[in-house]
This record gives sequence, C-alpha cells and structure tokens, in this order.
Amino acid sequence: MMRRLGRAWRSSAWRLAALLAGAWAIGLWLHAAAACVLAATALAFGYHVLRLARYARLLAGPQRMPAADGSGIWDEIQNATRRRQRAAVADKRRMVQLLRAFRDAAAALPDAVVALDREHRIEWFNAATADLLGLEYPQDLGAHLPNLVRAPRFTEWLRREGDEPLADLPSPLDEERRLTLRLIRYADDRSLLVVRDVSQLMRLEQVRRDFVANVSHELRTPLTVVHGYLDMLEPEQIPEYEPILHELRNQSRRMTQIVEDLLTLSRLEARNDLPQERISMRPLLEALRREADALSQGQHAIVVELDDRHDLLGSTKELHSAFSNLVTNAVRYTPAGGRITLRWQGDADGGARLAVTDTGQGIPAQHLPRLTERFYRVSTSRSRETGGTGLGLSIVKHVLQLHQARLDIRSEPGVGSTFACVFGSERLLEPLALAEAP
Repeated sequence: MMRRLGRAWRSSAWRLAALLAGAWAIGLWLHAAAACVLAATALAFGYHVLRLARYARLLAGPQRMPAADGSGIWDEIQNATRRRQRAAVADKRRMVQLLRAFRDAAAALPDAVVALDREHRIEWFNAATADLLGLEYPQDLGAHLPNLVRAPRFTEWLRREGDEPLADLPSPLDEERRLTLRLIRYADDRSLLVVRDVSQLMRLEQVRRDFVANVSHELRTPLTVVHGYLDMLEPEQIPEYEPILHELRNQSRRMTQIVEDLLTLSRLEARNDLPQERISMRPLLEALRREADALSQGQHAIVVELDDRHDLLGSTKELHSAFSNLVTNAVRYTPAGGRITLRWQGDADGGARLAVTDTGQGIPAQHLPRLTERFYRVSTSRSRETGGTGLGLSIVKHVLQLHQARLDIRSEPGVGSTFACVFGSERLLEPLALAEAP
C-alpha cells in the first residue's frame, strides 16, 4: 500500500509541476507570468479542496467507500480507505463469529455462568443459571444480583469481591442442592460468576465420612480387647517372646491412636460451629509449655513469648488440642539440644497468630502444600519412629476452619519450621482487666 501511495503522490506532483510549468509558459507569452502561475495555483488548490470535501462526505456517509478509477493521490487515498474498511468489516465478522462461538460454549456449560458489571448488575447469563439460581431471561438482565439471590453469606461474599470460593451455599430454588461459587475478574470493571452444583460430591463426601466414622467406631472394641489381653501378658514370664510382645503393644497403641484421631476428624467434619468462650492466652501458653517440657524431658529449650495482650474467642478444648498437636510435633521432630518457641503475636491486618517455631530438620518446599492431608508423611520411617499417626495436622486444619482461621506453614531444610495458627480480628478479645475498666 505504501508503494501505491508513493506512486500516486509522484503522479500528482508531476501533474502539479506540469500545470505550473504550463501556466508559467503561457504567462511569459502573455507577459503576465506571475498572474498565470497564481491562477494555476488557485485552480490546483480549489481542486484539492473539492476532493477533500468529497472524501469527507464519503467517510461520513452510511455506505462503504466506493472504488476510485483515477491514479492521483486522492484516488489512492480513497482506495486505501476502502481496503481498510473491507478489512475492518471482515475482522468484525470474525470477532462476531468468535463471540457467538464463546457464547454458545458458555451456554452449553452445565455450570451457571453470570457476567456482571462493576455494580454487580447482570449483563448476561447462560441457561444453567435458571436451574441453579432461578434467574429468568430476559427480565433479570440489568438487575442487581444480590437482590435476586437473597442469602446473607452470598451478599457478604460478593461485597468482598469473592476473595476466595464460596462453598456449600444452598440453592435459592432447592435447599437440598448445594452450590459452590467462584468470582473471576476478567476486566477492570467486570467479573464472571461461575456456580457449580456440588450436591452429589457432598453426598459422596458424607458417605465417606460416615464410613470412616462407623469403621473407626467398630474397631475400638476389638482393639480394646486386644490391647487388654496384651497388657495381661508379662514379658518376664515368656522371655523368648519379649520383643514380639513389646512390638505388639506398640502397634496396638498406635492403631488405637489412629482410630481415636479418625473419630476426632469425623466429629469435627460433622460440625458447623463450636462452643464460644473466652480463652486466656497466658495460662494456655504456660500449659502448653509444661506439656512440652514433660514430653521433652529436658532435651530442648522451651520458650514462651507473649507479644499480644488480646485473649481469644473460641473452643478451649478444641484449640488447646490443636495447639498441643503443633507443640508435640515440634518436640518430636527437633533433635536434642534444639530450641522451641511458642509465640502469641499480633498480625499486620489486625488479627493475631500463635506460632510454634522449632530448630529441627525442616521440611522441603514441595511437601508443604500437602502436610495437612490425611496420612501424608514427609518421611514414613521418621513418623513411625516418633509415633505419629499422620492425622494431627489434618485435625489442626479442621479445628482452625471452625474458628474461621488458617494454618500458615513455613519451613527451611536445615534451619527449622514455623507452624502458625492465624486468627482474624473478630476472634480477638480485650483482656478482662481492660474490658471491665470504666
């Protein structure tokens, strides 16, 4: 296209030069060279003004730019504009086809998809949305979504811009159907709400929990019997079986502990909340230190640091069990002579955390995301040597979730690990001495 414009420009320039040269020659013959050149210039200027006006009308008109037959600069500009218009129309058609394909694909999804603007008003939704959220087309287009899905949890979650997926929300049409929601931002002022029906998954998960709970409960009695009979056998009476009896007792106790931990997990998973009471952190930390000292038997330096004055709102029994689990792990996996620190400190966002820091062997980074999975072990042999069941951190995670808290794990091989229970500001209470002050 640049070559064509170059040729057209040169052709127009030569024409203008020929016009001025002819005017100059005629002017010399008539003894009025300046007047003739000026007249020719005015004629050329008027011609270009007329062509510019015609080009502007063609641009402003509703029809496409027609083809020009000449070889001048204005003809080539008109043809170049026409080619650009045709390319733009072709691109627009391709974009429309692509958008229709994406819309058809989104409409065919079994998950509900809702396009929202900055104010969470509905711009578009697919057919599955009517089945899951009860939206109706087209009357709900442009409506404010929280006005149609009236659920306090959903409204609060949407107000926070869906910082994390919203799980286990009852469907507005049928409370037996459970939904999980995810908000995806795809532009500065737009977002996509994806809703999935997880009722079947939750039913399967409930079946799994019931199975684990029932099997664990049924195993308690035979394990108790086996453990009782083993305790009745004295190794001194049958010295040749002393190593066997010792190993049987250890494995029996370990199996009993696994069953108890499984029952604890099942009980936690079946609950939506826990008793709420004031937990004084100073006495709790001192109790944890005493437990650590008893388990360590003087082999480690146990330090308590109270850097925050707030108390905690939650279940004393469950949180003490979770904190104790972290402290026990720190003692078990820290070599003799190491240091273990229990620290209660504030967070930058107004919350607080209880951190258990050790100087143990540390954990490689690839294992950290899976540490709270059931029975996941970084080192199977080391866990068995220390008597771990592989369920402790899973129990800690569930206890914290029931307190709207999270477990933050940081570790570096050869340096040590820090397991921190992070609580939001809504879980913090002023100390009683300050709360009761006038």
